Amino acid sequence: MSPQQPAPLHTGSHDLPVSPALDAFMATSWAATPLPADDRVPGHHLMPGRRARLSAAFPGERLLIPAGQLTVRSNDIDHRFRPHSAYAWLTGLCGEDQAGHVLVLEPAGATGHEPTLYLRPRSPRNGPECYRDRRYGEFWVGRRPDLAEAARLTGLRTAHLDDLPKLLTGAQPATRVLAGVDPVLDQATGRPTAGADRDGQLASVLSELRLIKDEWEVGRLQLAVDHTTAGFTDVVRALPEALRHPRGERWIEGVFNLRARAEGNGTGYQTIAASGAHACVLHWIRNEGRLREGELLLLDAGVETDSLHTADITRTLPLSGTFSPVQRQLYELVLAAQDAGIAALRPGARFRDFHLAAMRVIAEGLADWGVLRISAEQALHEDSGLYRRYTLCGSGHMLGLDVHDCARARAETYLDGVLAEGHVLTVEPGLYLQPDDETLPLELRGIGIRIEDDLVITAEGARLLSGALPRTVPAIEEWMATLLR
Repeated sequence: MSPQQPAPLHTGSHDLPVSPALDAFMATSWAATPLPADDRVPGHHLMPGRRARLSAAFPGERLLIPAGQLTVRSNDIDHRFRPHSAYAWLTGLCGEDQAGHVLVLEPAGATGHEPTLYLRPRSPRNGPECYRDRRYGEFWVGRRPDLAEAARLTGLRTAHLDDLPKLLTGAQPATRVLAGVDPVLDQATGRPTAGADRDGQLASVLSELRLIKDEWEVGRLQLAVDHTTAGFTDVVRALPEALRHPRGERWIEGVFNLRARAEGNGTGYQTIAASGAHACVLHWIRNEGRLREGELLLLDAGVETDSLHTADITRTLPLSGTFSPVQRQLYELVLAAQDAGIAALRPGARFRDFHLAAMRVIAEGLADWGVLRISAEQALHEDSGLYRRYTLCGSGHMLGLDVHDCARARAETYLDGVLAEGHVLTVEPGLYLQPDDETLPLELRGIGIRIEDDLVITAEGARLLSGALPRTVPAIEEWMATLLR
């Protein structure tokens, strides 16, 4: 059903005026340009089952899962749009054209739901939106599917987004709107049309449904890892240029992001290119520093595929191509911690086990070096945790459509839960020895090291998805030497 009143156009104050003659001329003589008839969203065969599992958790309740709204970056320029991960997981729609769209699961029968996708269809050629609307016009931002094309792409019933407020008026079933997403807006008033899922139950259920990855998703994550591996290789090849540039960290960021944008949707998170003491800042994304030979570069980066699955890998590399004795000593302690963490991964193990295994190695090393003035056993006790001055954070997280995936899952299913076949996660212990830390000898200050890899839990244990990138000191030095010839 078409909206009764056209929505206001998103035009700029500096746009040229349009005469009636031009408006009439623009509305005529356009050839049909249908989308390919065989085009379907990636993984479309999985979506009905996913929606059915969500439906079973909320019998009799209406569920609204918005893609999210555009956000202004500056004046009339929006940030790039990425649909909410739950929306993408349920629909397979991952593009920037999904802004404002909403998947509605309407109660049907005793326990089921009928899904409808409310969307903004292609700009009609008999009106001014296609050439005047800066936010949604086809000549400004590109082609969108019409309602029939979107139905064919997704296998879903489709309706015009402007019809959604009508659904949400009058007598209503219990309604939940996914928490953590910008509210569903009335297109005429700009006001929210429904209340949020205030207790967060819908968000928690959706996170928990996504914890186990199917074979198709694991394949998408492997592709993300493979592209990320290529990006790390690009970075090493670019080190001579980066070392000459006054903001070499940003040069590194640009090199990696080029690979991410060329091979996928972009980066799964903002690239961390931290050299020297910047590596002691966990989320250093300013990337404004100079690279200096003799120091280390901590590169934490991941390519996000077009299906929005992301890798998350960290390597700490010697900018000279060779680790110094002190750097090697620190690196090998972190590597031993990571090896211990990886060895603890198996179905039935507690999620916390791999972190505890890694931290035991770190604490023992720090105690052996005299950095900790107490024993490793004392430092590891929950009433102490003094080793955390040098490790700061946990040693890994779930991975998938989000870099910190399934974050709304309840503690008993995630942080305090057990690992199962199909979980994908990172193992990423680190040492962050701050430059002004007077508990440390001078030679250790200002060094940050993290080693992060992506793994999938299998029936036998865990499979390393990112094994193509070298991890050991000899392998890294040999790899770098080959690329820097």
